[in-house]
Amino acid sequence: MRITTHGHYLIQLSRYPRVFPINCYLVREDDGLTLIDTGLPKSGEAILAAAQAVGKPIRRIILTHAHGDHVGSLDQLRHLLPDAEVLVSARDARFLVGDMRLDAHEPEARLRGGYQVVSTRPDRLLADGDRVGSLQVIGTPGHTPGHIALFDDRDGSLIAGDAFQTHAGVAVAGSVRPLFPFPALATWHRPTALASARGLRALNPTRLAVGHGAVLEQPEAVMDQAITVAARALREVQLHGA
Repeated sequence: MRITTHGHYLIQLSRYPRVFPINCYLVREDDGLTLIDTGLPKSGEAILAAAQAVGKPIRRIILTHAHGDHVGSLDQLRHLLPDAEVLVSARDARFLVGDMRLDAHEPEARLRGGYQVVSTRPDRLLADGDRVGSLQVIGTPGHTPGHIALFDDRDGSLIAGDAFQTHAGVAVAGSVRPLFPFPALATWHRPTALASARGLRALNPTRLAVGHGAVLEQPEAVMDQAITVAARALREVQLHGA
């Protein structure tokens, strides 16, 4: 697992960074570390070793969404870190127990991607606007119905989950990058994902950290470009069909 520090607070943990990058993140807090996402199954010991190298304990685990490459090691980490608080959006928490129903107000689009049922139950359910330590919870539905991002207002770092990708080019969830199409193919509802991407851009982040790809500094211009491309593609679909 590759460990890369960005600024004072953010630490990127990446597996298979050149071929199929899957990132999770440690965020420094006064009381220890917040882990964002857990990667693929059997990543728990490597994540714990990275935290030990930092020299601080993992106090809490936040999930951006319920796909298997983000929750894959949750049960393992619950076993390794029984006192760590587990947090996930109230909406995506239902997927973790196998409830795949859409709510009446949600677009009737097919759920995509590999949702994973786990035995761990969250200690806290999150909603847009909540705070977890230094992190603001941003509701970003689209890739999944209950996807969230985290914004660190100490330095402007945005941990966007799969609302954006940077591998094989910066893209909004749902926009296919031919060399790495998987986040797009796993996106539930493209118009909602686009609206969420615009909301994240409005935060004026100084750093963009994503589930798949490199962390980018001063990402505003590339986020703008990705949003423009996604909006154009969505208009074409709406006019002419997929």
